[in-house]
Amino acid sequence: MSKYAGLWEHLQKQGTRSLWLTFAEIQKLTGTPMDHSFLNYKKELLNIGYQVKKISLKDNVVLFERLWS
Repeated sequence: MSKYAGLWEHLQKQGTRSLWLTFAEIQKLTGTPMDHSFLNYKKELLNIGYQVKKISLKDNVVLFERLWS
């Protein structure tokens, strides 16, 4: 099971076209702080129909976008 499984479940439940989440919100959903490994795990998003559109280290946010409607 992925350490980001809680985040993936959250995205599926939201079902929105796009969603901004802060690093703190992601940590709350996953129980683990955001780190560089997220770049490897984000590939799992394709399996649920999402992708990471943007990561802002300055603002500590991630934009997730659904691949299909």
